[in-house]
Amino acid sequence: MTEDLNGISNYKDWCIKGCVFSTVRIFDTTLRDGEQAPGIDLTVEQKVKIARRLADMGVDVIEAGFPASSEGEFIATKKILEEIGDMTEVIGLSRANKNDIDKTIQSGLGSIHVFIATSDIHLKYKLRMTREEVLDKIYENVRYAKDHGMVVEYSPEDATRTEEDFLLTAVKTAIDAGADRINIPDTVGTMQPFKFYDLIRKIVGVAGDKIISVHCHNDFGLATANSLAGLFAGARQVHVTVNGIGERAGNASLEEVVMGAKKLFGFNVNVKTWMLYETSKMISQMTGVPVPYFKAIVGDNAFGHEAGIHVHGVLENPSTYEPLTPEEVGNFRRIELGKHSGIHGLKKILDDQGIYLDDISLREVLAEIKSMADRGEKITSEDARRIALKYVTH
Repeated sequence: MTEDLNGISNYKDWCIKGCVFSTVRIFDTTLRDGEQAPGIDLTVEQKVKIARRLADMGVDVIEAGFPASSEGEFIATKKILEEIGDMTEVIGLSRANKNDIDKTIQSGLGSIHVFIATSDIHLKYKLRMTREEVLDKIYENVRYAKDHGMVVEYSPEDATRTEEDFLLTAVKTAIDAGADRINIPDTVGTMQPFKFYDLIRKIVGVAGDKIISVHCHNDFGLATANSLAGLFAGARQVHVTVNGIGERAGNASLEEVVMGAKKLFGFNVNVKTWMLYETSKMISQMTGVPVPYFKAIVGDNAFGHEAGIHVHGVLENPSTYEPLTPEEVGNFRRIELGKHSGIHGLKKILDDQGIYLDDISLREVLAEIKSMADRGEKITSEDARRIALKYVTH
């Protein structure tokens, strides 16, 4: 970034000075939007356990569920509130109607996430309402929730496919009705980071001191990029799920957004990042959804190295090929063996097992390992040990 941007010469300074805050609120919706994914049905006990883990990790807001959607959701929401309500903000989802809002109030929650769609396609085919009717619904139901003492976050569903002037009107209507926060959902993941930045800047401009939040889906693989663009534009809160689980291609990934906000943008986050890896594993086990091998931050290969040049660099100084340390996120560095391996990686693996060979012997062992790999065999540290022991002199 060059000096012509108001004298700001580096990206971090631009982020901090371009926005009026330095701490990002993390709103986790693993238990609501994440659980909406087909095939994920958590028990009350599982939801409470996950909620406690998220609270322990330092998440600012936990969306416990959709109390009006089922008796099980209502019970789970009440139980989560009882267990962790003194640790973090617990919020429930509600459609913009009094029955849903009343059910959320009955659950004991003090915060509510009210939504109604604003895009023309949703108005025509789902809601069968006019724009004026939707604006009336927004005002009436946000006001109703506020009159009952609730902290209200309002979402214009499908915001990024809503005609811009109408979206801004919807946002202003919710604020006029008393909304405390406005969330902008990219409901079907069709937004682009540069366009999203421009949109969020406009919404921040009309929202006054209200917190703007973003909620991005991953249909084009841009959920993390769009979420970070929204933060760069002045959003102060971001919706995420652990491992990015959710409907269709999923939501913005908690671990990616947290580390991107922290390491790339220089924002503060309250999340204890060293708990990310174990939390990811926990959610994977409970939902039955595996974490992709190449998943950023928490994947098993996120800090994996095989190629000799890379391994040599990492062993000398990890920052040569790692933009953050595995310890920061509770993950592990993995040095693997294969046909791309070099002497330095092999020596490290053998040294860790108490086997010390001279360079000539190491090269003999490496040759055998590469021969095995060329035949398509998976090489383990035990294979390296077995081969190396043939060259140990007693």
